[in-house]
Amino acid sequence: MKLASLKHGRDGKLVVVSDDLAWYADASHICATMQAALDDWDRIAPHLQLLATDLRNEAIPRERFHEHAADAPLPRAYQWADGSAYVNHVALVRQARGAEMPDSFWHDPLMYQGGSDGFLAPRDPIPLADEAWGCDMEAEVVVVTGDVPQGASREEALAAVRLVGLTNDVSLRNLIPGELGKGFGFFQSKPASAFSPVFVTPDALGDWWQGGKLHRKLMVDLNNAPLGRVEAGEDMTFDFGTLIAHAAKTRALGAGTIVGSGTVSNRDADGGPGRPVADGGVGYCCLAEVRTVETIRTGTATTPFLKKGDTVRIWAEDDRHHPIFGTIEQTVA
Repeated sequence: MKLASLKHGRDGKLVVVSDDLAWYADASHICATMQAALDDWDRIAPHLQLLATDLRNEAIPRERFHEHAADAPLPRAYQWADGSAYVNHVALVRQARGAEMPDSFWHDPLMYQGGSDGFLAPRDPIPLADEAWGCDMEAEVVVVTGDVPQGASREEALAAVRLVGLTNDVSLRNLIPGELGKGFGFFQSKPASAFSPVFVTPDALGDWWQGGKLHRKLMVDLNNAPLGRVEAGEDMTFDFGTLIAHAAKTRALGAGTIVGSGTVSNRDADGGPGRPVADGGVGYCCLAEVRTVETIRTGTATTPFLKKGDTVRIWAEDDRHHPIFGTIEQTVA
């Protein structure tokens, strides 16, 4: 089952979307918003599934689904917790600046709590007041949970995953060092993130969802040129069950909590840093990693961060090369 929120008020209007993302059926007679569905998932989800079946069989009125009309599936959420599950990404960044990699990073997930009171729609521009802030995209996988009790096990946490999607977790790289230097975490350096037009239930992903990981290639283009073709199911040190359990160690998580994987990152086939797509590698999901690899290999980062007019596209494909979650496409404004 694929769900989306059309732009409508502050919390959107819930719709069920066809598997090919061509059509939608209004779900407001069942539940007005995505958050309301998550709050009462065990009761609401079967009704939404029946609606999805009727839509698939063309048994109900349907309308064309246009991604430009879609809001973030959760235009605002009770919680947005972003991890760093691809420790390869962290290791490369630390290597580039000559910093030691603590052993704990490989068995204790990194996570921060981001702003969740307003997200960007998948085709909204990225607002950037000052290019000197070092604007970067971060292509990630996300999950949305139901209620998760405090102290949940990995298995309990994984069973609480209701939906899977993608995000562009926008980062202002040149503001991060100053903020982290204060010893109190991100704030100004982490503006609003954007999410894929559609979130998908794990069962609808079939074998692509295994072990708390999305086993599909994450596609990232910058200005119509391939930047990343990275395998989301590989090099993921911490699966989503582990990430959710980590977040729930000392507090319960409310339904509608969004948990991010962190920047998807692969090592090269020879075990070294990834190579650009143009050089036969899988590429990268953020510019910071591009700059990190440049620094490791040549001593200098030459790729600039995003500038006004740059366009980013993020998506994942099925076996017929159709987007599974729709496409995030944003231009820096």
